[in-house]
Amino acid sequence: MAHGRGALWRDGWYRRARQVPSPNHDRRPSACAVELVVVHCISLPPRAYGSGDVVRLFTNSLDASAHPYYPAIAGLRVSAHFLIERGGGILQFVSCDDRAWHAGVSSWRGRERCNDYSIGVELEGSDDRPFTARQYERLATLMRALRGRYPSIRGVAGHSEIAPGRKTDPGPHFDWGRLERDGVIAAAER
Repeated sequence: MAHGRGALWRDGWYRRARQVPSPNHDRRPSACAVELVVVHCISLPPRAYGSGDVVRLFTNSLDASAHPYYPAIAGLRVSAHFLIERGGGILQFVSCDDRAWHAGVSSWRGRERCNDYSIGVELEGSDDRPFTARQYERLATLMRALRGRYPSIRGVAGHSEIAPGRKTDPGPHFDWGRLERDGVIAAAER
């Protein structure tokens, strides 16, 4: 897409996000269009915000001794494309043109390997607590930008929907109706 001044995107990087490159990605399969956005949530330590440990997890620099929960996840090699913080800051870890390792074993509408054709967006939060108004505003803005860059997007799903029984995020407090009211998703896409 556009590379000129003022463009929202450059080589799959969203110019309104702070770039924090993660090694946890690879190339998408040839001729594999972006068709899905997967909404996740994460907090590290669990139910704590603002520690910076999500960034450390996604960049393989998490100190396993920093919290009793961390030894179980310290060896993971994962990253979403984006993280939207509680206050609305947007961080990008992987170019959207590449495959981030966010979905794991997954299936959407009978098609497996969601990482191949999806963009992963993490919200800083927990699946048992509400998200902030600022996060919804930023998610709506990001969704509009993603649709402009990737008109092939035809669905939005929660991590729990593509990995049922294995994942529960973004959880029952995530307001899908708000995204519909904001005009960034249609009921048919869910």
